[in-house]
Amino acid sequence: MTASSIDLYHPAIGDFMPEKRFMAAAIEKTFEGIRSGQTPFGACIVRNGEIISCEHNRVWETTDITAHAEITAIREACRKLGTVELTGCTIYSTTEPCPMCFSAIHWARIEKIVFGTSIRDAADAGFNELAISNQELKKDGCSHIHIVGGFMREENIELFREFAARPGKKTY
Repeated sequence: MTASSIDLYHPAIGDFMPEKRFMAAAIEKTFEGIRSGQTPFGACIVRNGEIISCEHNRVWETTDITAHAEITAIREACRKLGTVELTGCTIYSTTEPCPMCFSAIHWARIEKIVFGTSIRDAADAGFNELAISNQELKKDGCSHIHIVGGFMREENIELFREFAARPGKKTY
């Protein structure tokens, strides 16, 4: 699958807007991670129409349980921009961020989360997920992050299928 082969539309985002390429970049990065033995998660951080960082999950590569795609993307964006505050940024995540990642997104002041598959989808794929949605975290934490879920869901579900077909795959 390539970014150009993906049909990109979601009513909450808009009809074939230029931003569609950002989720496609996260998906491509995730396929790269799966091919290198990582898990099926990717994230892309964007500001002013420019990709600041695009990373896949690196938990097994680094033996760091916190090396989720969103965390590695935040670390790289902060390094590149020389700041811990990512105001004005949007994060495109292939799967709904877990509570740890949502918290990091909140603390980094990222303004918008756009995700493909849900936490439930990750749990169904065998991952040890906490069943707390981003909407619940937003409400309970009084966060101002704008959340768009289900964006390019089918294309993101394909990442779980690709991962499931890999011999020797490991979840956490």
